Amino acid sequence: MKEDNPIDKYSAIIHLPHHQAAGRKHMSLYDRAAQFAPFAALTGYDDMVKETARLTDRKVDLSEYEIDILNQRLAEISYALQQGEHPAVTVTFFVPDSLKEGGSYETVTAKVRRVDPIEQKLMLFGSDVTDDKRVPPIVIPIEDVLSIEKDE
Repeated sequence: MKEDNPIDKYSAIIHLPHHQAAGRKHMSLYDRAAQFAPFAALTGYDDMVKETARLTDRKVDLSEYEIDILNQRLAEISYALQQGEHPAVTVTFFVPDSLKEGGSYETVTAKVRRVDPIEQKLMLFGSDVTDDKRVPPIVIPIEDVLSIEKDE
């Protein structure tokens, strides 16, 4: 069985000009390509995949020795606060992730506003000005502190 030659099959129309509607403007190649863009049938799926791929750290469990060092530093800071000083410190602490298990470690340098032994919180001034009451303090749970270094 012989197949038909496509040129013979369409010979009557193959050399005719491309039809253009009189009332419509010719569509640009960009707009034409947009018709064939991928369609996101599952809204939010890409965001969910990105969130799952985002890495978080695990909280480090400190040894007894490291806990003793932190307690010594907190005692030194408390003594300085009793003397009317507000020592500058660099604190590295764990911030739990609000969306999934784990979190990240952040480091902040500021002057100490208060050490609360009852609530187990370290409060730092939120700005460089120690008497500025408009800026809320940075509150860090002591259990989340990894290290405290006094700045000179």
